[in-house]
Amino acid sequence: MKRNDSIRVWTGNDACAEGAIAAGVNFFAGYPITPASEISEVLARRLPEEGRTFVQMEDEIASLSSVVGASFTGMKAMTATSGPGFSLMQENLGFAIEAEIPCVIVDVQRVGPASGVATHPSQGDIMQARWGTHGDHPIIALAPYSVRETYDLTIRAVNLAEKYRSPVLLLSDAVIGHMSENMVVPASDEIEIINRTKPKVSPEEYKPYLAVGGEVPPMASYGDGYIWHTTGIIHDETGFPCTSNPNMIDFQVRRLHDKIAFNRDDIVTVDMRQMDDAEIAVVAMGSVARSAVKAVKMARDRGIKAGLIRLVTIWPFPDEEIIQYTSQLKAFVVPELNLGQIQGQLRQTVEGRTKIVGVNRIDSKLITPEQILESIQNEVKA
Repeated sequence: MKRNDSIRVWTGNDACAEGAIAAGVNFFAGYPITPASEISEVLARRLPEEGRTFVQMEDEIASLSSVVGASFTGMKAMTATSGPGFSLMQENLGFAIEAEIPCVIVDVQRVGPASGVATHPSQGDIMQARWGTHGDHPIIALAPYSVRETYDLTIRAVNLAEKYRSPVLLLSDAVIGHMSENMVVPASDEIEIINRTKPKVSPEEYKPYLAVGGEVPPMASYGDGYIWHTTGIIHDETGFPCTSNPNMIDFQVRRLHDKIAFNRDDIVTVDMRQMDDAEIAVVAMGSVARSAVKAVKMARDRGIKAGLIRLVTIWPFPDEEIIQYTSQLKAFVVPELNLGQIQGQLRQTVEGRTKIVGVNRIDSKLITPEQILESIQNEVKA
């Protein structure tokens, strides 16, 4: 196949929409909300051009309901929103986790709480992404820091959803969504596409949740001749409730966790830069990581052994990848656009073995490289 060498100037939201198309998303349902609206706007035009389906819903609750329903029929389905809409989606997110329905939810984060500030960036939804819906459940969440990575991680999110039969979250923010960068669009034969596993047994033999340990049960599509039951109630391998069987309840809840936990090495990605000899590590994600890259360079120019741990996968949290550096570090410096959500998880991970210093901003403005550098320098002097 001929390579596509076309250079595009896209925003992050443009790249998200085009990445969804490249990944094979053929159904999108959403409701406009700043700063995510451009994803819907692009897909409202592009999906029909590709013979695929776009639906504007009446609200975010209906949006995710439609996405879940479309996924039942075998479609690769996605929605996009921001913090207030993400809050409304939490009940349906919990249903999709329990019923094991592949789908992608893009959250282009903005300042909160409530309606907050619609046009400015935040990273206030990190813990909502992990624990926003009720119950004890697993989740996969990814965070891009550039336009090209938004494109790539949208594809990866769709692939992970299909592979692990699970909702996957893409945590962008207002800066990444609205910034423009040029990128080379990869050729279609350079893009890995993963499709959900289909059953290999007859409809009469099919059990939609038959799996053990870290296995992912095959998923039949409604309309393909497989008639199966699904529910948000904890169920057995047939899909019917098992509320009077404690052993089966325990098994099925643990299985949801295990299919993610047992495959964490396939799921978790961390961008490590200059960590081999680092004495100070900056831990950052999303748009803040762009300032962190510059801050680490500025520190190195001043003879300070600083490194960067950029979180690409937020959940599952990359604790194993971080712990290995605790013995060599004086401190972790954690810049984030909230009052310490990554910092809190990092404290739980390192358990007091290394000092943790937060650099926090919640005034709708970005954290600058100079602010991060100042914190790095303070820890060198300490």
